[in-house]
Amino acid sequence: MSGRSKREPRGSTRGKRESESRGSSGRVKRERDREREPEAASSRGSPVRVKREDFAVAEPASAREAPASVVPFVRVKREREVDEDSEPEREVRAKNGRVDSEDRRSRHCPYLDTINRSVLDFDFEKLCSISLSHINAYACLVCGKYFQGRGLKSHAYIHSVQFSHHVFLNLHTLKFYYNYKNIKRPPGDIMFLLVQRFGELMRKLWNPRNFKAHVSPHEMLQAVVLCSKKTFQITKQGDGVDFLSWFLNALHSALGGTKKKKKTIVTDVFQGSMRIFTKKLPHPDLPAEEKEQLLHNDEYQETMVESTFMYLTLDLPTAPLYKDEKEQLIIPQVPLFNILAKFNGITEKEYKTYKENFLKRFQLTKLPPYLIFCIKRFTKNNFFVEKNPTIVNFPITNVDLREYLSEEVQAVHKNTTYDLIANIVHDGKPSEGSYRIHVLHHGTGKWYELQDLQVTDILPQMITLSEAYIQIWKRRDNDETNQQGA
Repeated sequence: MSGRSKREPRGSTRGKRESESRGSSGRVKRERDREREPEAASSRGSPVRVKREDFAVAEPASAREAPASVVPFVRVKREREVDEDSEPEREVRAKNGRVDSEDRRSRHCPYLDTINRSVLDFDFEKLCSISLSHINAYACLVCGKYFQGRGLKSHAYIHSVQFSHHVFLNLHTLKFYYNYKNIKRPPGDIMFLLVQRFGELMRKLWNPRNFKAHVSPHEMLQAVVLCSKKTFQITKQGDGVDFLSWFLNALHSALGGTKKKKKTIVTDVFQGSMRIFTKKLPHPDLPAEEKEQLLHNDEYQETMVESTFMYLTLDLPTAPLYKDEKEQLIIPQVPLFNILAKFNGITEKEYKTYKENFLKRFQLTKLPPYLIFCIKRFTKNNFFVEKNPTIVNFPITNVDLREYLSEEVQAVHKNTTYDLIANIVHDGKPSEGSYRIHVLHHGTGKWYELQDLQVTDILPQMITLSEAYIQIWKRRDNDETNQQGA
């Protein structure tokens, strides 16, 4: 009896074991919840609002460029925002479409890839490198120098415009800023997207710290399709001269340039000027006496107009229609200087319209640093497009255009010698042909041929045997002229 009295009932021992098991399982569950809290916080990091002042640290693409002193500040601020903004509030804000404008601007900054980590050092005294002032000190994240102020006449803004450095850090408030060289765009203007995508593509191509050997121009092509309103499409081949003319003018207008007054980098590089002399001709069916009387009228006197150009159109001689004695079509050849005679100010050419005929001659007055020649190979009639297969014989270097300038302008232009740097060739039929590009590599002086993804080296003598369509020539400077002479 005494042994049984010391034993506990079976029901009480079973209940004690169940309570202990429930207690241990509760502790395990609480420990698992504690382990999952950091993971859940990191997974909820994407909908957390990131303000403009900490975008360069919070975003993965720019976190590497931020100083170590900024990281704790941003982490504390983000934790505070996580506590203040509950999950239901963020979901309601996302459903209603209310997105922070500063957050949108910070995530689409086109200059984040220009930050150079190797020159950043935030251990120096926080003062301007020019005025030696501690007030409103900003650090340029491209070159690592300190400048004062962010106004239009401050040292930081002048440095940004002069050297094209656009990302700055306020050393007092630890906020990041970027500027677009004060280019104001009207609301709804989509043409600026073309400038942004083209700038990104060029920076990727020439970035010395690029970790990939190739660059995809897909975003640039999508911007071309959008900005041209599907005039040029990825799936359909267009004309090279049409695209070149549209692209240069679109970049010029998107950068804020105009036809006469305001210039841009596009006009500084490619734009030249010429004089156009126009003379109206009487109708050919009129009697000779009446023609002589009309020629004395003011309407039929020669007029002169100053005009600018982005490229020069060179006219080819008419291709032969008949075969030779060997039953083969002769492919004519013409020297480059023969078709350049159009711009010597003496050669006249007749232009016919629906009602009137004009006689025009051209004379160059200004040569740009980079000169573009477009050889007119395609002519349209009422039925089809015809291609002229005439081969243009041209030298690759030492093309002097001084004789095509007027006498008073020749004294102003010291350098008039050009060298070929790019040659675009059209092969095949007008509608079914393909393009090849010959490009000069300045570092090695070798020529390369590009067609789609194929890149091969080519001899300079083989370039002149192709059906050139577009050519880009570079003007020599004084240093380059001396080196060529040596």
